[in-house]
Amino acid sequence: MEIQAVQKEAFSVIGKEGSTEQGAGFVKQLWDSANANFADVQTLAKRDTAGNLVGLWGLMSDMGRQFRPWEEGFTKGLYLAGIEVDDDAEAPDGWAKWTAPASEYLRAKIVGDPSRGFGEVIQYIKDNGKELAGAVYDFNHPGENGQLYMYFPIRRL
Repeated sequence: MEIQAVQKEAFSVIGKEGSTEQGAGFVKQLWDSANANFADVQTLAKRDTAGNLVGLWGLMSDMGRQFRPWEEGFTKGLYLAGIEVDDDAEAPDGWAKWTAPASEYLRAKIVGDPSRGFGEVIQYIKDNGKELAGAVYDFNHPGENGQLYMYFPIRRL
């Protein structure tokens, strides 16, 4: 697995928000809803110079929306399935906007099962004397045919 240290300034995402309290499969339901209703937010999406989407994010947060890791052994928390937008964008009705804090991350390129990749990076963090400094994010890179990356914050900037 490729793991790289990167820094990212604060960024905003508009998406569909849900909670682990909704039960198994809630993340897929959020993505299905976001994709089905993309027309609501497509004009807000941040794009590169070629007009391509900058990114699709699955942001996670603790229940208090403080961008801390999911609670109770990563089993209880919030998830936002959406697109990166300019910081001044406003979420339409039925959508939520989160602004993730500037952080240093370990960015892992995920090949295969994302849950296995998550566990491997958590172990890598422990083995290298680092600590998880916040919630983990999923990132689908449109410029790489939707390649999945996971961002593990190790320090807030």
